[in-house]
This record gives sequence, structure tokens and C-alpha cells, in this order.
Amino acid sequence: MVQRGRDPRAELVDAGARVLAEQGPGALSARSLARAAGTSTMAVYTYFGGMPAVVRAIIHEGFARLAAELAEVPETADPVADCAALALAYRRAAHRAPHLYRVMFGATGFDLTDEDRGIGAYTLRVARDAVARCVASGRFRPAEPWTLTRQSWCLAHGLVSLELAGFYPDPAGADADFRTHLTNFAAGAGDDLTRAALSVATAFEA
Repeated sequence: MVQRGRDPRAELVDAGARVLAEQGPGALSARSLARAAGTSTMAVYTYFGGMPAVVRAIIHEGFARLAAELAEVPETADPVADCAALALAYRRAAHRAPHLYRVMFGATGFDLTDEDRGIGAYTLRVARDAVARCVASGRFRPAEPWTLTRQSWCLAHGLVSLELAGFYPDPAGADADFRTHLTNFAAGAGDDLTRAALSVATAFEA
């Protein structure tokens, strides 16, 4: 239900994401959204004008929250640790709003538009900047930063998706795999394996 003191529009976005993630796109309507949010269908049209705008708002809100989570990661003198910290922030964002996470990557049946994908890519610019610093510092071999960023994104997204799907019932096991894969990614990108492991450990301990 919409709670006092909270933004009704944000409540509707969260409710819509839950309906999509739990019941699929066929279940999302103005009526089901209003029922899930504990409000009226009039509120849906007042804040969004219609259901297509609701779906777009859900996707954009998910990426806005991810961007905010990534922005909280401070830049340090260790760019490899920063890359690992950003991957962990990505993971936290997914766990905080798994319903939004599924919708924003098209896992609920709605096709993403070019605008949606553009927002998603733009959200990762902070990760791209960290990778560029790894290359500039000599920790990673010379490479186009966006290429390495997409590779690290595939790694983080795959691990998070498996985790949310229940393939890691033991959180400690998920942590161990994240640590190992982030270390191996950095080493594969050109970093010394021992040094990479220390940097990743720094991110986990922050």
C-alpha cells in the first residue's frame, strides 16, 4: 500500500516492478498496479498517463537507483580495488530491489528500447572511468576501456543473476565466487594475480 510520507509515484513504480517480476507482463494493468500499490487507477493515470509510461518509469527508476549506488563508491588510489567495489555496489543494488533489477534488464517480457539501453550504458560510465584508470596506471594492459567494462559487467551480471535465482543458497559461497572471479578478471586484464587479490580483498573489507 502507498504509505504516508512516501512518494506515490515511487510507490507505483515499485508496485509495478513487483507485479512484472512476480506475475509477468500479462498481469500488469492499471487495475492490478493500483491494487498492488493500495491506491486507485486514477492515480496511475495522474502520475503516468498510461501503462507504457509506467513500464518506462520502472526501467529508468531501476537504473537511477543503480547509478546512485555506484556514485557512493569513493575513488581511491587503487583503481583495481575501485573496480571491485563498483561490482559489489552493483550486487547490492540488485539485492535491494530484485524486482526492479529483473525489469530493467528485460527479464519480464518487455522489450527494452534504445533509450532504455542507452540509459543503462550511461549508468556504467563510472565503472568505465575506473577501468580507464586501471589501464592508465599500468595495472591493466592497454585496451579500450568500454570493452573491459562490458566484460566486467557480464561477469557481475551473471553472478548476480545466479544468486537471485537461488543458485547460491549460501551467501558465503557467493562471496567466495565473487572474490575469485573479480580477482581472475583483473589478472586476465593484465594485473599481477597477487596484487589483484589484495585489491579485491580491500574492496570486500571496505
